[in-house]
Amino acid sequence: MRIKINAVTDSAAFPEQVDVIVIGGGIIGTSVTYELAKQGVSVALFEKGVIGGEQSGRNWGWVRQQNRDLYELPLAMRSLQRWEELGGEIGQDLGFRRSGILYGTQNEADVARWEKWGKQAKQIGFVSHLLSAQEVHERLGNQARWVGGIWSPTDGRAEPSLAAPAIAAGAQKLGASVHQRCAVRGLDISAGRVSGVWTERGRVRASQVICCGGAWSSRFCKQYGIELPSANILGTAFKTTAAPEVIQGCLSMPELCIRRRLDGSYTVAIPGRGQLDLAPQNIRYATKFYPMYRSKIAKKLKLRLNGSFFNGPEAAGSWSNDAVSPFEKIRVLDPKPDRQILDEALRTLVKAFPTLEGIKIDHAWGGWIDTTPDLVPVIDEMQSVPGLFIASGFSGHGFGIGPGAGLLCAQLITNHQPFTDITPYRLARFAKGNAIREPQMM
Repeated sequence: MRIKINAVTDSAAFPEQVDVIVIGGGIIGTSVTYELAKQGVSVALFEKGVIGGEQSGRNWGWVRQQNRDLYELPLAMRSLQRWEELGGEIGQDLGFRRSGILYGTQNEADVARWEKWGKQAKQIGFVSHLLSAQEVHERLGNQARWVGGIWSPTDGRAEPSLAAPAIAAGAQKLGASVHQRCAVRGLDISAGRVSGVWTERGRVRASQVICCGGAWSSRFCKQYGIELPSANILGTAFKTTAAPEVIQGCLSMPELCIRRRLDGSYTVAIPGRGQLDLAPQNIRYATKFYPMYRSKIAKKLKLRLNGSFFNGPEAAGSWSNDAVSPFEKIRVLDPKPDRQILDEALRTLVKAFPTLEGIKIDHAWGGWIDTTPDLVPVIDEMQSVPGLFIASGFSGHGFGIGPGAGLLCAQLITNHQPFTDITPYRLARFAKGNAIREPQMM
């Protein structure tokens, strides 16, 4: 793989029956598994590749509340609490640090938007601080002509290479069963409801299953007549060589986003830039994505036609539970990074911070970001398939809000009072005839 992540040891015994099965070993799946195990629920997690091998190990490592869609903000706020608690509970460092997040801009409209958002967020309980042009300049010390910024001191960062593996290991210590390189081919359904799953190693019984398959969720759900609108966007990022500190936490500028890493390097990316493949899934849901396509978000995306039309998470076609599934054909989505983005980002980084002259790319990677039409995740139980839950479509926000989403999913599965209203996350908002919100915040 093009990324480096901590390895997780599989559980020794393969289960015949559990209460809940979790499909997918990213930050969402591991967090759900951990929270269920913490409640004493018998739970097994199955991952077709390796824990954290796809987007959960390829994201920027930001853990933020600032600039969330207001629907997501309660989820983000609870996640920050869980991020702070998890390291101590598990006994492992997830790389989480409350080192703050800074946004700077040369656009007056951004400042006005942040000010409006901040007033609304304060009513929910989150406080950030608008900065003047001089204050941004004093913090960054570079030559950009800032008009303002915003600072969220309670936000933080964590290490994607550490987090999902550590949470999975923590779940195992609480009794969860974790199995990698073991794809779930499909559901086992009896009398109209979930009774287990068929894995490549055989059937495992369970009365409840939650799909946390990221880029693969929509194709999996399609097998059961569930329309989960998703567009997988290919993002590019890279790790630098070790370099002087120009920001302690995370920084977002119009043409660059960076995060200071524990080893003294940076994770670097260009916000909003990516690629979208012309594939059956994207074509099928194109009308639902119209509000997003007409926004400024889509202007930074490149369209392409390649082999994903016939193979991968967005391809068409069905399969049987006793045959090799698409999930076994591609164990880990490990796309090549966009060379143009890499070169541009490195130039922009050095131009913004001349003290970083000589910094190099240590290694780079691509990752598929499962995206919904309104950039808000789906967290819901499927009435059409009783016993099936979905937690997917986190739209590039999953790493930061993963622990909170895991807790919310566990509450939903065990019929405990959820810490926030799940109405904004219901799949039904995308049903035929419903108006789809244009994305609010990135």
